[in-house]
Amino acid sequence: SCSKVLKTLHFITRPLSEEEGNFSLAYIITIHKELEMFVRLLRAIYMPQNIYCIHIDEKSPRYYKTAVQNIINCFENIFISSKREYVVYAGFSRLQADINCMRDLVNSEVQWNYVINLCGQDYPLKTNKEIIEYIKSKWNGKNITPGIVQPLHMKHRTEVSYREYIHSGVPYVFPAKVRKAQPPHNLTIYFGSAYYILTKAFVQFTLSDARAKALLEWSRDTYSPDEHYWVTLNRLPG
Repeated sequence: SCSKVLKTLHFITRPLSEEEGNFSLAYIITIHKELEMFVRLLRAIYMPQNIYCIHIDEKSPRYYKTAVQNIINCFENIFISSKREYVVYAGFSRLQADINCMRDLVNSEVQWNYVINLCGQDYPLKTNKEIIEYIKSKWNGKNITPGIVQPLHMKHRTEVSYREYIHSGVPYVFPAKVRKAQPPHNLTIYFGSAYYILTKAFVQFTLSDARAKALLEWSRDTYSPDEHYWVTLNRLPG
């Protein structure tokens, strides 16, 4: 019962301020387990003016997928990613999951300003209003994707080819004895957080720019590419 979900979980049903109502955030949440924790996270960050793309790991149990679907059916601004990945920790599939949601979000009717990516084990320390005020005060028009030039001890992640394997039902990433080509377009690889706050313009750039597409293809056989992809693109000149 959707009315029971809204009432018992106390979801916010209207913007709490004019500022929030005029500044929509998009969220990408990748989940695979612990339904109750996901619901607590969603309840904490939910605002009717925002939009939420949920990526459910394709290998999650059917009952989990059904439960998540039943919950989000109660909301017009929450949807499941149109394309789902069989996610392998530190594999390319984790990056692809975010990109799948980004494609859905840019095609949505909601005119969001920034996108924030989370996993199901995250929880906010600030309110929606505080997040917006922080973005506006320091990062207005800029991306939050911290990082540094790839350190020597991290270069193995992009210098050799990695493959996704499954052993006894457990998926994992392991290096192959193949050395990778240099990054496309002579790009300098940076290393940083897989988590970000990105402008809509930057998201549209990453989905359409030739350099971004080339870097994405080059990153398919790297280790944990979401820790170098966004931070590298954000440091392109201009």
